[in-house]
Parts: sequence; structure tokens; C-alpha cells
Amino acid sequence: RRRALFVSSPIGLGHAQRDLAIARELRALQPDLDIDWFTVDPAARYLEREGERVHPITQRLANESRHFESVAGEHDLSAFFALRTMDEIMAHNFMTFVDLIDAEHYDIVIGDEAWDVDYFYHENPELKRQPFVFLTDFVGCLPMVDGDEREACLCADRNADDIEHVARYPYVRDAALFVGNREDVTELPFGPGLPGIRDWTDRNFGYCGYTLPFDPRALADTERLRERLGYRRDEKVAIATVGGTAVGRHLLQRIADAFPIMKRELPELRLILVTGPRLPSDRFAPADGLEVRPYVHHLFEHLACCDLALVQGGLSTCMELVATRRAFLSFPLQRHFEQCIHVRQRLANYGADRAVDYRATTPQSLARLALAAMHEPVRYRAVETDGAARAARRIAQVLDNRWWVK
Repeated sequence: RRRALFVSSPIGLGHAQRDLAIARELRALQPDLDIDWFTVDPAARYLEREGERVHPITQRLANESRHFESVAGEHDLSAFFALRTMDEIMAHNFMTFVDLIDAEHYDIVIGDEAWDVDYFYHENPELKRQPFVFLTDFVGCLPMVDGDEREACLCADRNADDIEHVARYPYVRDAALFVGNREDVTELPFGPGLPGIRDWTDRNFGYCGYTLPFDPRALADTERLRERLGYRRDEKVAIATVGGTAVGRHLLQRIADAFPIMKRELPELRLILVTGPRLPSDRFAPADGLEVRPYVHHLFEHLACCDLALVQGGLSTCMELVATRRAFLSFPLQRHFEQCIHVRQRLANYGADRAVDYRATTPQSLARLALAAMHEPVRYRAVETDGAARAARRIAQVLDNRWWVK
């Protein structure tokens, strides 16, 4: 039997969910393929619960989520500087990856935003021993503070480094897939004197469309779904979720503070705070109609039948809400270039940019916005449902390429 190693980004659960969808499509195409996973909590725990094999060596990995939490402020995370200051983590995790590749044979490595593997492979191309497929849902680091010449210079320098890597060693990536469509890529330049991001992506990536971890048609009967999940017909359900890290604790607290105001206006309202496994659930004061859950498996099913979702600006959760046509508000993290620029452009393409500035909200204004959003008509563009299959077909083509000499 052939073997694949799937390196999945552990920042949130979105990567693991879409990667599992791709892996299942890949197994359907390649029945003789066994897949090991290379990631850490919370993604590792999710995959194990789905019956997947996370390689035991991953217990040695440094946790990227903890690093992101350590540099975050109040609903504020400079994603670029968080990436820039994790060299030790990336080097440590890549060396663990090399130890595994040295000890065991894999026929292919698939990396979903495996920036450490991709970077060090380009720096040391002689270490690559099997086909490598790279996936990402954004291209290009972008400065977020107007007038900050240092940030702008460092972002451009990082982008120029990536561009040079791909130009010098095009054979490192046997395939590069953008999880989305061409119009989802910003037309902004990588930096002064550098190419436009979309034009460069056209030349160096293939587009597989957005990848959902479920078929929206299977969740279209919301009444039946609510009954199965234990929600009553006579209640309005709002769900607040901020992903698998503790970065969103300030947003959850503000939503909890707004809930009594919302409850007075809408007595049948029930609010579920999904805190994630890394945030203590007892930090929120009890209130009638308020429920706190550390973790909800297959949260997308609950979101698919809720009356309103209040979420961070992460791509996966927002796109799941668009696919199931649910009312929602998103609160992108300040200075997070991916959420504030890349994700918002993509959502706008689907007619679903529902971003709210966290800094401008109070519990009173948040309650007002939430109640209004709950009653607004939804006019999103349909989300494609074949993204995982398209990605799997491209990976299978690389896996079956007969010129590769083991």
C-alpha cells in the first residue's frame, strides 16, 4: 500500500476539516493509499475523533496556537509579526518532520499552509525525497498599519523571499493549489517593485475552488436538523464561536455582555458560546438562556440551523455560514491581514461581507446589530461543492506521475 503524509496547519479547525474532506476524496480515487497526519491540537484531536491516524511523532511538535495567543492583545493580532517571530517553532517542527521522513517512507507529502516545510524545503531542496503538494487559501503578507514603513518593508521583504524561492526552485512544489477561485486573490502588489499578487498566483498556482467539509444540500432541512441537535422550534438560537484558540476571549465576553440586552428584546433567544478547548468556560457569568460549551464536534451542523452566528473573521467558519445561507456577523481581528483583507475580499465575492469593527462596538450597539442581522434577508452567492474533489484529483495526478524515481 502507498502512504501519504498530510501536514495540516493547527491554527483553528478549518484546515483540518477541509483537509479531511480532501483526504476522503483522495482515498476514493486511490483505494490503496494510507494517510498519516502531521499536526497538533486542536486539529489532532479533531482528526483522531474522526478515526484518522495522527502520527505519534507529532507529540514532539511545538504548538503554534500557543505562540499566536502569546502575541495577541484585546481582539488584536498582528498575523504578520506573529509569523515573523516564530522561527524557533518552525525550525523545531521542520526538524521533527525531517526525522519522520528519514525514518519512514511516504509516497507523497501534502502540506496545507505548511509554511515551515515549504520554506525549509526551498532553503534546502536536497532534503526533498518525495513529491510535495502545497495548499493555501491566501497569498501574500500585507501591512496593516498605515504609515508604518517598517512593517511595509518587512512584509515586502518576506514576499520577495517567497517569490525568489519559487523562481529558483520551481521543482520543490510538484503542485501548488489555491483553495478558492481567481477572483478571491487580491490584486494588490506584493510590495514596491514586486508583481501583483493575483497575476503571480495565476502563474504559480492552480485553483480548486473553495473546499467545504460537508455538502450543504445534506443540511438544507433545518427543521429536521434542529430536532436532531436538540433545538426547540419555539426558540431563536444564536451561536458565538471564535475558533480553537483563546485569542477570541474578548469578543466572547462582549457578546456575553450584550446577551441580556438582546434577551429583553427577544425573550425566546438562546445563546450558545463555543469557547474552544483552550479557554476556561467558567469565566462567563451565568444568565438565563446562556449556554457555554468548550467544544462542539461538527459545529458546522449547529451553525447550519441557527438563527444567527456571531463569529471571528476566520475564513472557514464564515464560508460555512455562507454555504448554508445563515445570518451572521463577523468581527475580524485587528491588524490580522488575512482576516481583514484576504477573507473580506472573498466574502464580498459571495455577497457576504458582514464584518463589524470590534473597536466601535459596545454591548448595546452589538445587541442592536445582532438583532437586526437576525431578521435581514440572506442573498449570498452559492458556494461551490466540488473543491475537495478537484484538489484530490490534482494530488492524485502528482501521486501517479511515473517519472518520479523513488
